Order: sequence, then structure tokens, then C-alpha cells
Amino acid sequence: MATTDAIAAKSGESVTSTCRVLVAEDDSLIRMDLIEMLREEGYDVVGEAPNGQVAVDLTEELRPDLVIMDVKMPIRDGIDAAAEIARKRLAAVVMLTAFSQREFVEKARDAGAMAYLVKPFTKADLVPAIEVAVSRYNELHVLERDVADLTERLEIRKLVERAKGILMQSHAFTEPEAFKWIQRAAMDRRTTMKAVAEVVIETLGPKPS
Repeated sequence: MATTDAIAAKSGESVTSTCRVLVAEDDSLIRMDLIEMLREEGYDVVGEAPNGQVAVDLTEELRPDLVIMDVKMPIRDGIDAAAEIARKRLAAVVMLTAFSQREFVEKARDAGAMAYLVKPFTKADLVPAIEVAVSRYNELHVLERDVADLTERLEIRKLVERAKGILMQSHAFTEPEAFKWIQRAAMDRRTTMKAVAEVVIETLGPKPS
């Protein structure tokens, strides 16, 4: 197993400079504040939507990297719109909600959102949520491209998630760094991400007592 000194895949690049974002929020003041936050952080805001249906239509037209979607919106609510965007694999989705109850978090997750934020939030909350959402969305694309069978895909995703957690704990990686390490290790060794994940788990994971 390579050490941190030999990790070619570890990259400090942020998604900020290249991330194209669509903002879907029916409250115009909140929408303007959010767009200002995003632009101050260097994100490219390519569109804005006042309701869920417009959000879906613009996502299909503009193909942003990320959609930030409010849960409660007129015409078509954010949960339903996010579900269509996720199902069609159009973009990563971060859900916004004024409610911290578990039911909304679970609905957002089930709709395919990669991260969520509870209002009111700050830039310190916003940026990590975006990073996580885009990273997880990209991971999903890589795994789906490599594996066609759904059952095997789910099995591999579970193994990769375990291996990521082990690398994050043992090497102090961030979640994106851990995934990139596994991906690069598989490419370098001309093997699969599943095989690399299994080695990580076997080598660095907790040993049975």
C-alpha cells in the first residue's frame, strides 16, 4: 500500500473555478443573496429559477455542474424537481430547506440530492456542501461508467465508501482525496476500483479480534 508520499492522485484542486451553478429559489431576496455568495467564492452562476419546473427546464438546457434547489417552491416543489434531475443524471444537486426535521433530509436524499443545507446558512456552510455534492456526483458517474450491472455497482460503491472512510481516518484525507486516491491507484495498477478498495480494507481496515 502506498504511503502519503507516493500518492499521485492527491490533488488540492477545488471545483470552485470551473463549477457552473444553477440557483433555484422562489424567494428573490434569498436567491440574490445566494448568487452573490457564489460569485464571491468564484462560482459561475449560469442561471436562476423561481420554481422547480423552470429549474428542470434550465438544467436540461444549460447543463450546469450543480443545481442548488430550495425544497419549497411553487408549481413544482424542489424534491420532485431534484428527483428528475438526479434520475436523468443532469447535474449534482444541493437542497436548501428551512426545516431541519429528519423527514426533509431523508426526502432530499431519496430524491438524489448529494448534499443539503438548512437555512439560514453562511458561505462557510455553502462551499463545503458544494464540494461534497460535486465530488459525490462525479464518483457516481465514474462508478456507473465502469460498471453496468446495478447489483455489482451497489456492491462496489459500498466497498469504495468503506475504503474511503479508512483512508480518511488513516491518512487524514478529505473525502474527495480518498476517492481520487482509489481511482488513481486502480488506473496505475491497471485494475478495478473494487480491487483497490478491497486491498485498502484488508490492509488498513480494523482487524477481527
